[in-house]
Amino acid sequence: MITFIAKRLGSGAVVLFAVSVLTFVLLYVSSGSIARNILGDAASAEQVALKEQELGLDQPLVLRYFGWLGNALRGDLGASWFTSEPVANSLATRIPVTMTMVFTAMILIAIIAALVGVLAAVKRGWVDRLVQIGAVIGDSIPGFVIGIILVTFLAIQAGLFPATSTISPGSGPAAWVYSMTLPVIALLINGVTGGAQQIRSAVIKQLEKDYVRTLRSRGIGEREILFKHVLRSAAPAGLTVLSLQLIGMLGGVVIIEQIFALPGMGPLAVMATGQSDLPVVMGVVMYTVVVVIIVNLLVDILNGWLNPKVRVS
Repeated sequence: MITFIAKRLGSGAVVLFAVSVLTFVLLYVSSGSIARNILGDAASAEQVALKEQELGLDQPLVLRYFGWLGNALRGDLGASWFTSEPVANSLATRIPVTMTMVFTAMILIAIIAALVGVLAAVKRGWVDRLVQIGAVIGDSIPGFVIGIILVTFLAIQAGLFPATSTISPGSGPAAWVYSMTLPVIALLINGVTGGAQQIRSAVIKQLEKDYVRTLRSRGIGEREILFKHVLRSAAPAGLTVLSLQLIGMLGGVVIIEQIFALPGMGPLAVMATGQSDLPVVMGVVMYTVVVVIIVNLLVDILNGWLNPKVRVS
């Protein structure tokens, strides 16, 4: 298992390096005159040249990248070109909001999707048909549309929840619960049906295999077969689907946080991209990639524990 984890960590490090290079190059190539964007059109050529020198933009791209990489490896992601706030500080204040929302939704999705998916696979009745219909509807309606509907009816018209976030530095648990409820519900509705459909398919596939018939012929009860053997074999497929949903959710929260005015990573990424604030954009991208790598690593470890063949391969 140690070798297995080491290989996954090595692969993650390669992916992180490749993404950092690609993102860095694309950002600098596509941003035009960065110093001019910062100073505005009224700035003189001399002021623009001085600003480029201050930011190190007069150096070759390769030197700029390795300078940034060296600082990043020491934990220094630089500072915003517009606010001068350290990027690490900006991320530290916004990561808890985004991660609380995403992981709360993901835990609820995993529990509900597993229960509904197993029930649909075993009963094959109205629950099964409902799950399949829900999967089609859930895949057809984007999360931001669900978010707008929730804001309109439950926040603005019914007044049950705040239409915009009340989270601020030092906010108590009540503010977090009220502000997070509707965004989590939006992510939940969008994710449960698809997850339940995939888990249903994985469980049905396992129930149709020969080893299940063999266990039944030995007189082993259906409950023991389901919970001791079938779910263990179907779990890797379910974990993979849930990990993909979580990764997709990290991109979807950008819009969800904008709708609910949550002070998370989404508004920061949108603002930094619009301003060509490259240190902040690089920080957001690196944070996202690290989360994706950690999630994939955890899923691989769980799959390796559930299925020894994965560790061998």
